[in-house]
Amino acid sequence: LLEIEEMSKKDRLRLKRIKEAHFEEHKMIEEFDFGFQNNISQSKILDLATLSFLDKHENIIFIGPPGVGKSHISTGLGMKACEEGRSVLFVNAIELMDYLSKCLEKGTLRQQFKRLYKVDLLIIDDLGYLKMDKEKESIFFQLIRQRYEKKSLIITTNLPFNRWDEVFTNELAAAAVLDRLLHHAHIISISGDSYRVNKKHEEVLND
Repeated sequence: LLEIEEMSKKDRLRLKRIKEAHFEEHKMIEEFDFGFQNNISQSKILDLATLSFLDKHENIIFIGPPGVGKSHISTGLGMKACEEGRSVLFVNAIELMDYLSKCLEKGTLRQQFKRLYKVDLLIIDDLGYLKMDKEKESIFFQLIRQRYEKKSLIITTNLPFNRWDEVFTNELAAAAVLDRLLHHAHIISISGDSYRVNKKHEEVLND
């Protein structure tokens, strides 16, 4: 009975961590179709799924066009972290920066930074669709600097690094962020067809 109660307690905590992570979808690494996206190293992703990058305070950056599986793999790693007792937050880049900008206006930004620092793994999705002004740029730089060599980040983006100045106000600002992000980072570049487009084609063919 004690073993059953202990297992039940662990399961409740696991579900609580998953809920608090705010994943858009609950996708697992095991569900990813490496056969469809065969340009991705399955062994590399499975190695990352051991979560050793969290212990080393390393970052992961997924680069590729829409629909190739960046968010799926990021979510899968986040789910794995939740299962292993780590705290995770999954957030869209635009929504994150809009929220932190409002916190600055309200005078609560410092408290939010403290809250975010407690998160073992912060996943920032779709960075490439964000265009920052000076204020948001400063907030984002503070966030990156706070986690540098202390906590891990996963970032997904459709933009290669030489186009990150499209997100920030200039090349110098982009370089300052990249300097810290890339120092201890795994860079996973994904090319290929979109899962969503391929699924739509299959639906049309099957009709």
